Amino acid sequence: MTTPNELRLLPWSGPGGKPCYLSTDDPDGYMSRLADNIEAIQLGTAEKLLKMASETLDDEDADPIQLRRLGNALACALKDVLRVAVSREQLVPVGEPHRI
Repeated sequence: MTTPNELRLLPWSGPGGKPCYLSTDDPDGYMSRLADNIEAIQLGTAEKLLKMASETLDDEDADPIQLRRLGNALACALKDVLRVAVSREQLVPVGEPHRI
């Protein structure tokens, strides 16, 4: 839960790829819930891509173009997951265990 003076890193970028932040003391507000939902989607996408990567890398006949596209998708997913991890680290109350 954030306090009024804390900023939450949002799971999307602004113009020029700059980070976006939310300042609110309402974790159940519209923007907080929207950010939570987008983070859940991003984490789910990363999980699906990881499974796909495992299957594709096990395939000795995998097409190089397919591997390149998968690598690009994994890089994007990793960027999203790292942003979620940073955001959630900021949301962990002092003294609470850090769960990512």
